[in-house]
Formats: sequence, C-alpha cells, structure tokens
Amino acid sequence: MNINLTMIVQAIAFFAFIWFCKAFIWPPLMRAIETRQKQIADGLAAGEEGKKSLENASRQAEEQIAQARARAAEIVAQAEKRQSQMIEEAKTAAKAEGERELAAAKSEIAQEVSRAKETLRAQVAQLAVAGAEQILKREVDARAHAALLADVQRQL
Repeated sequence: MNINLTMIVQAIAFFAFIWFCKAFIWPPLMRAIETRQKQIADGLAAGEEGKKSLENASRQAEEQIAQARARAAEIVAQAEKRQSQMIEEAKTAAKAEGERELAAAKSEIAQEVSRAKETLRAQVAQLAVAGAEQILKREVDARAHAALLADVQRQL
C-alpha cells in the first residue's frame, strides 16, 4: 500500500470522526455542561440568598430578643413599683388598724377605770356607812373609834 493513500484515508477517517463528534456527541455534551453550569450557578445564587436570608433572620431574632428583654425589664420595673405601692398601702392600712385598735383599747381602759372608780366609790360609801354604824353602836370611846377607823382604813 501506498503511504500517501494511507495518509489520505487516515485524514478522511479523522475528519469523518471529527464531523461525527461535532454533529452527534458535542451538542449533547455541551447541553449537559451548560445544564450543569446553570445548576451550579443556581445553587450558588440560592446559597447567597440563603446566606442573606440567614443574616436577615439572625438580625430580626436579635431585634426581637432585644425587644423582649426591654419588655421584661419594663415588666420587672412595673412589678417592683407595684410591690412598693402594695407595701406602702399595707403599712398605711396596718398603721390605721393599729391606731383604731389603740383607740378602742384606750376607750375600753377608760371604761374599765370608770367602772372601777364607781365600784370603789360604792364600796367606800358602804364601808363609811358600815364604819359609822359601828361607831354609833358603841359608846363614845376614843380608843375604840381609833381602832374602828384603822379597821376601815385597812379595808380600803
């Protein structure tokens, strides 16, 4: 065989192979590459979007936490204020109750003193009358009168 003819057949076979690859293999291969590139680009875009979404969510969460902390501090402050008000109200009520009970006790003591005085007056009057009866029943004797008076004083 002739080398030139072999080279020409080889060249024709090579060009036929190139044409076949260009017509039937290259377009599906390029479509697959382009599809894969598009998927990768979409994935990267979705990743970026997810990253931004995560940053936004994180920022919103921090804002909500800050708002919740501020609200909690406000609630605690209100509770402390209400607590001090309740303590003051309780102190005032207790003081008023104490004063009322003190006044009632003083009134009761005054009544008891008055009753005791009246009782003592009645007893002193009875003793005086009894002493006078005993003095008048006996004869007039200074020593006897002194003994009766001493007896009356002991009874008082």
